[in-house]
Amino acid sequence: MNTLRPGDAMLTDWREAATRFEREIAKAVVGQERAIRLVTIAIFARGHVMLEGDVGVGKTTLLRAVARGLGGAYERVEGTVDMMPTDLIYHTYLGEDGRPRVEPGPVLRQAEDLSVFFFNEINRARPQVHALLLRLMAERSVAAFNREYRFPNLQVFADRNRVEREETFELPAAARDRFLMEIGMEAPRDVEARRALVFDPRFHDTDRLTKEVATGVLDHTRIGAIARAIQHAVRAEPPIERYVVGLWEALVRPAAAGIRLSGIDMERLVQGGASPRGVAFLVRAARVRAWLEGRDWLVPEDLRAAFPEVMAHRVFLEPVYEMRRSEIVPELIRAVFDTVPAP
Repeated sequence: MNTLRPGDAMLTDWREAATRFEREIAKAVVGQERAIRLVTIAIFARGHVMLEGDVGVGKTTLLRAVARGLGGAYERVEGTVDMMPTDLIYHTYLGEDGRPRVEPGPVLRQAEDLSVFFFNEINRARPQVHALLLRLMAERSVAAFNREYRFPNLQVFADRNRVEREETFELPAAARDRFLMEIGMEAPRDVEARRALVFDPRFHDTDRLTKEVATGVLDHTRIGAIARAIQHAVRAEPPIERYVVGLWEALVRPAAAGIRLSGIDMERLVQGGASPRGVAFLVRAARVRAWLEGRDWLVPEDLRAAFPEVMAHRVFLEPVYEMRRSEIVPELIRAVFDTVPAP
């Protein structure tokens, strides 16, 4: 079988469809071009996404627009402290005749057509719920009612409540490693975009807004096959392979790489993380970006473009530095880029 290249007709058509998809999403989500591009990369890299951001910056609107553009089914659940794993699978109630009834929950309701599953405020749910979600993410399957349900087209998105600490259960590092990316969203800084969000009534009705997005711009049932073709079509030359290994080494052993950050003991800073799976995810994301840019080879900017979102949450810091993570990790990544020479 011949290997597909980004210039081949099928992958060219899909790249054009991906560009249309991004334009459609931008109709509903203003000033979030980077987030839209990263979500598009995640879709074609077949990875799950954790969204980070304050309340009201458009995370739900983004995902509703994504689900509409993909054409598959969309489900959303709200994390609560009393949620049980079974709440995702089924719910029970008494029918009008007084007899108990069982109906599918949000995971099974759409069965194999489920395309986007959004878990809002995931850290409000208990670890038992996280465990079920992690299996769903890792295997795209779940066992219920004496059978196995499979979700070949499923993409999981989640966000965390970053403000309140009471009755919350943070995901362990191993759970966060299951997410391809952690994408930050904040209010746009562009003055015109801010004006539109506040004064244009079009952006005040999210139901009508998301209906402006064309349905089925991408065929969600075929994305898996296209994603595999992209990974085989985009090559990494030996200098790029050495560059990736160099970035990886500098990230997990910054002191040995000669990196110095003010007021930080570099020998103790990084406890671990940045596993081979994480670096493989980085290369997957970089290949998708190269394809979106119309190339069948990787360049350093492909890796840099997704590096913070793919790798930052995979770096485990010494506890004394963990409270300053949001300040230290971006600074560490910038130092890694400055230290490791690009080919």
